Amino acid sequence: MAKIDVPTLSVRVVVLLAAIASTSSFGALDEALLGQAEGYPVCPLTPGPTEPRCLVGRLSHFDQVVPARKVAKPDARRALKRAAKEPAISYTFGEAYTFREQPGGTIDGFLQRSRNTGLLVMQGDTILVERYQYDRKPEHRFQSYSMAKTVVAMLVGIAIAEKKIDSIDDLAEKYVPALKGHPYGGTRLRHLLTMSSGVKFTEYYDGRDDVSVLDRKALGQQGPGGVDTVSTFTQRERPAGEKFSYASGESEVLGLVLRGAVGKPLAEYLSEKIWQPMGAEADASWLTDAGGFETGYMGINATLRDWGRLGMLLANDGELDGKQIIPAEWVRAATVAQAPNTYGIAYGYQTWVIRPAERMFALLGVRGQAVMVDPRTKTVVVHTAVHGRPANDPLRDEQYALFFGVVNSLK
Repeated sequence: MAKIDVPTLSVRVVVLLAAIASTSSFGALDEALLGQAEGYPVCPLTPGPTEPRCLVGRLSHFDQVVPARKVAKPDARRALKRAAKEPAISYTFGEAYTFREQPGGTIDGFLQRSRNTGLLVMQGDTILVERYQYDRKPEHRFQSYSMAKTVVAMLVGIAIAEKKIDSIDDLAEKYVPALKGHPYGGTRLRHLLTMSSGVKFTEYYDGRDDVSVLDRKALGQQGPGGVDTVSTFTQRERPAGEKFSYASGESEVLGLVLRGAVGKPLAEYLSEKIWQPMGAEADASWLTDAGGFETGYMGINATLRDWGRLGMLLANDGELDGKQIIPAEWVRAATVAQAPNTYGIAYGYQTWVIRPAERMFALLGVRGQAVMVDPRTKTVVVHTAVHGRPANDPLRDEQYALFFGVVNSLK
C-alpha cells in the first residue's frame, strides 16, 4: 500500500448514491473493461502498467503468474457460523470520519459502486455478509499486496516470543549478515517495523520509483533474489527513528530478517505458527523471488474467509479458543500508534491504525485490499478488490465509511 493510499480529511465523493437494487439485478462495476468477455484472463507479468482486463484474473491467480510457496492448511478447519440472513447495515459516505454528507449507503449500493471481487463482514466467528463479484468464488485465493506487511510483523512478534529474535532494538545485520555495511543492515528492527529507517525509498507507482525496482527484482525474478532485492537502496536521508515514511523496502528487509532468524521459509513459518492454529480452511501461498525468498512486502494469496479468520484472530489479540497464537502484548503494541509521523492516520508495527482512540486498525494493500478490525465489537470487514489506481485511490474512502457504518449498525 502506498503512503498516499489512505483516507484524508478532505474526502472526494466519487459518485452520488445510486438506486439500490438487489444483488441479482445489477452487474458489477466495469465488467466489460475488466475482461468479462475473455473470462477474466490470467495475464503474465509485463513491463508497464497493468491492463484493466488483467486485474481480476491476476489478483485471484497471482501464484500462477509468479513462483510461490504453499502455506499449508491444517488437517481440520475451524468452522465459521453463518447468520440466517444479512443484518441491516447502513452507513453515510462523504467524510469518512464524521459521517457528513450523503446518508443511505447499503451493502448493495456499495457493491454497485465498487470493484470488489469479494466482501466479507464478520462479528465474532459468525459470517454476516459474504459476497463475490466478477465470477469469483470462495475457493479463489486473493492477493494481499501490502496486507502481507502486517502478517510479517505478527510473525516477528512470534519469533521474539520464541527467542529466535532477541529484541526489536537489534540491528537487521544481526540476522542478515549479508546486509552488514548497508544502511538497512545498520537499522534497528524497531525502525523497520515503524517505517522510520531514514533510508531513501520512493513509492509512487509510476514505474520509475524504488518500489518498481523492488518489484522487478522480486516479482520479476531479475537477479539472485534475497538481499539483492534491496541492495540498491543505499542512501540514508535522515537519522533512523526521526520520521515515518512509507517504504516497502523496509518490509522486504523484515522478511529477510525473519527468514534468517527462524531458519525456514516464511510460508512454512506462517503455516506452522498462524495458518494451522487458526484453523484456515484452505492452503494459502506466498510469492517468492528468484532465490526462493518470500516477498516480505507483499504476495500472500488467501481465500476471503481465511483473511476473515486472520482478522478475527487479531481482533482477539492473537487468542483463539483459549490458546494464545500470537502474543497478546505484541498484537496490542502493533496496533497502536508507534510511528513518529504519519499521513492523517496512525501507524503501528506494519499496521495502519485508522481510529487510534478506539484502536481500530487495518491491514491495507493497493488496489483496494483491506482487512479492517474493531477489537471492541469483534467486527471484521474484508475487501478484496481490483481498483484501477494503485495509489491516490478515491475508492478507498467509501471502504472506510462502510466499515464504520458496519460497526455502528451492529452495536
